[in-house]
Amino acid sequence: MAVPKRKTSKSARNMRRSHHALKAERSAECPNCGEARRPHHICRHCGFYDGRQVHTEKTETAA
Repeated sequence: MAVPKRKTSKSARNMRRSHHALKAERSAECPNCGEARRPHHICRHCGFYDGRQVHTEKTETAA
């Protein structure tokens, strides 16, 4: 069983964890409608991606 020979200092421990922080989500402006959207994703507001309509909203019908 592995047992550490020396206590890891708070500084060494925290430096090791320096990359664990959450990063802010990036956003880009949709060229079609101007809403904020994630890069390389379909716009949730208008359904456009790369200058063309790729998603249309379905209308619900009462059955």
